Amino acid sequence: MNKKSLICILGFGSLAFGQVNKTVSYFPLNQVMLSESVFSRAMQTDKNYVMSMDPDRLLSPYLKEAGLNPEKQNYPNWENTGLDGHIGGHYLSALALMYASTGDAKVKQRLDYMVNQLERCQDLSGNGYISGVPNGKKIWKEIAEGNIRSSSFGLNDRWVPLYNIHKTYSGLRDAYWYAGSEKAKKMLIRLTDWMANEVSGLSDEQIQDMLRSEHGGLNEVFADVYDITKDKKYLQLAHRFSHQAILNPLLNGEDKLTGIHANTQIPKVIGFKRIADLEHNQEWNSAADFFWNNVTHKRSSIIGGNSVSEHFNPTNDFSSMIKSIEGPETCNTYNMLKLTKQLFATLPKSYYMDYYERALYNHILSTENHEKGGFVYFTPMRPGHYRVYSQPQTSFWCCVGSGMENHAKYGEMIYAHSDQDLYVNLFIPSTLQWSEKKVMLRQINNFPENPETKLVFDLAGNSVLNLKLRSPEWATPSEVKILINGKLQSVQPDADGYYTLTKKWKKGDTVEMKLPMRLTAEQLPDHSDYYAFKYGPVVLAAPYGKENQQGLLADDSRGGHIAHGPQIPLNEIPLIEGNASEVLNHVQPVSGKNLSFSISGLYPSEKFTKGLQLVPFYTIQEERYILYWPQADRNKIEIVQKQRAQEEAETRKLDQITIDKIQLGEQQPESDHFFESKDSNTGYMEDRHFRDAKGWFSYRMKNPGKNAAFLYVMYFDNNAGRILSAEINGKKVVAKKLEGKAGNAPQYMLLPIPDSEKNKEDLTVKFFAEDQAVTSRIIEVRLLTQNYEKSIR
Repeated sequence: MNKKSLICILGFGSLAFGQVNKTVSYFPLNQVMLSESVFSRAMQTDKNYVMSMDPDRLLSPYLKEAGLNPEKQNYPNWENTGLDGHIGGHYLSALALMYASTGDAKVKQRLDYMVNQLERCQDLSGNGYISGVPNGKKIWKEIAEGNIRSSSFGLNDRWVPLYNIHKTYSGLRDAYWYAGSEKAKKMLIRLTDWMANEVSGLSDEQIQDMLRSEHGGLNEVFADVYDITKDKKYLQLAHRFSHQAILNPLLNGEDKLTGIHANTQIPKVIGFKRIADLEHNQEWNSAADFFWNNVTHKRSSIIGGNSVSEHFNPTNDFSSMIKSIEGPETCNTYNMLKLTKQLFATLPKSYYMDYYERALYNHILSTENHEKGGFVYFTPMRPGHYRVYSQPQTSFWCCVGSGMENHAKYGEMIYAHSDQDLYVNLFIPSTLQWSEKKVMLRQINNFPENPETKLVFDLAGNSVLNLKLRSPEWATPSEVKILINGKLQSVQPDADGYYTLTKKWKKGDTVEMKLPMRLTAEQLPDHSDYYAFKYGPVVLAAPYGKENQQGLLADDSRGGHIAHGPQIPLNEIPLIEGNASEVLNHVQPVSGKNLSFSISGLYPSEKFTKGLQLVPFYTIQEERYILYWPQADRNKIEIVQKQRAQEEAETRKLDQITIDKIQLGEQQPESDHFFESKDSNTGYMEDRHFRDAKGWFSYRMKNPGKNAAFLYVMYFDNNAGRILSAEINGKKVVAKKLEGKAGNAPQYMLLPIPDSEKNKEDLTVKFFAEDQAVTSRIIEVRLLTQNYEKSIR
């Protein structure tokens, strides 16, 4: 397919640069003040969390790397096990956003302290370098010399150092952009010059090899430095850091996303879009738009989040999303909203804001513990499961970093403008000060509890303005009522999805917008028999008990962000009984209660005679829930439930004797088990990740009860001549040559733990090649307390 024909078929607004000259700008956060609402309360909770953190502990990795003695030691968790310093970068961004949103002088004081301490580190480096990457100078020297050892989550024996340093870049940029720190601007440029010098001797091929390791949005931030300085060398650097393996399929309109680490890719696409905007690159813009449409339409759940265990699942099979306790990752949605913001700026169509609103209310807002503070990593779609919340002194995951930012910038997209257009995108109570036009606009509502909003011009300026009110996809245009000063207007949405009211506004003018909501049901994107419900933009869920929420408030363990507590078997989840076309008939509003519904007609009827309550998902805290409901025709229920019962029993049977588990080829499980390797690779086959090697790879597994009896190994045996050789703590436990006769069906093997190693808490498991052979493709490894024999074959 040639690129000219590509632009004609992408659809969904991908012709933006070719046909539409209209662009919009966003108001600075300090011109949008939130009024009392669930969003302002979430922002206050976030501020309390952010300010409870100790800046000296966050700075410790940077001071150590600069050769200085830190005031205090690192925080634990990811901050002292290889990703040291990444939260410090997020912290700069969060403080800058919070200061812009609130004007709180104490927040600015904290930000200035962070910047000043980081300046000390940079000044000592002599070359502009600053980072918290442990012993980072060693690996940067190796890279500059062309010694690059890259994989999906590692670079030169470090855990994603490019991703780590990207957070520092972003933090300095945000300190300048949002908080006006000129010092941060100078530090950002110096750090970018350091990177430009670092890779100056590398070929483009070497840089592309390096970019196989997760690197955040380095291309975006280098493009931002170009925008700040207008020096084209930084735009060239942004191009060099654009990962062609992801970009090229998107340019050709190809979806090559299944099985790859989701949040590794989204920031790259943000960078593609940023470069496209700066150089008016139509093809790169179309590639970013194609990606956005693919992810939001084919790969996202009802809350707007995507991924299973951090990876894109197949578009035609969402069963893993229903079964997994590792549902959509918050960082993914954080980045998808950034991409949405970019796309809307160059093509202000309401469908971008429809997605933004969906993800904001139903994913982002739901990922904060509104009472205690704390952020969520995974939001399970598995019916009956729960979420884990971070704590400010123990938890330092990526989604803590992005979480601190998420709830500090709720004002960023409520309004937008061009020269004479004022867009009202979101119905969030707030006050806008458009100083250039001498306009002050107040938005008053109790949305979404009451489906209406009111706009009041407290200042109106002297010019004619086009007030553009978004026509949301969840409201029927013929039912929407718009009144100016109490008088009903005859107006229809335009081609961009906005109601446009044009006049010379006066102080005291009011605009009312009544937005009747309707109940809708949505299947999973693969059209399997699972349904979720929305009322207007609000996703509804059923609270489902507070029992056995183990690890609800996370500790500092590497897996503390995962809700490891008991899973309610899927065959015990209430099932909607009846025809698929009738699922909406099972949901009725509760009289006298806004946004409260009941769901009835559930199977088994004797257990759910009174049905269950449905409420907005973002209101459910520290509790199990059901978002997606299984559905089956009456004559198929028993067959469906029997099959699910068998599958669940098999899963529980294995899980109950599992001490520790690793999904090979997936970034986080491997990182959490201190992965090391030589000449190893990852792959994806039959919807499963695997790892193999011409050399070896190893993991450190936990045996806290000293009761491990067997090593369980799941693998593919579809290539003759491969070898399955393994050792535990240096003692060989198997060496088997494979015949390649099992096809693509996963196989498993049980290996007894050597008696001499059973009483040890750490077991290093190593797979290696022998006699010039390649290792088998290993899918999963577990430590088991007893023998296991699979029942279902």
